[in-house]
Amino acid sequence: MTEDEAAELQSLRSSIDNIDAALVHLLAERFKCTQRVGHLKATAGMPPADPERERAQIARLRALAEESHLDPAFAEAFLAFIVAEVIHHHERIAEDVAGA
Repeated sequence: MTEDEAAELQSLRSSIDNIDAALVHLLAERFKCTQRVGHLKATAGMPPADPERERAQIARLRALAEESHLDPAFAEAFLAFIVAEVIHHHERIAEDVAGA
């Protein structure tokens, strides 16, 4: 590897590190919002999952992925992972509200 290539590799890795940090912060902010949604749903007696909303979000993110030249299947799998965690949180919140 040449010195220029090594410098480029280091620069790219630094950018990746910054993007990863931003992703973690964005996910934390997203989960703050979904926690509040979970509380609102629980106190209103709504179910933790909203399949219609999930379908709409999947379609929206698949379209965004295609526009961004990202594999839509990957985007959908990533969202499914996040949504499963959100639903798990909502179920726990609903149990807490019901037990209070």
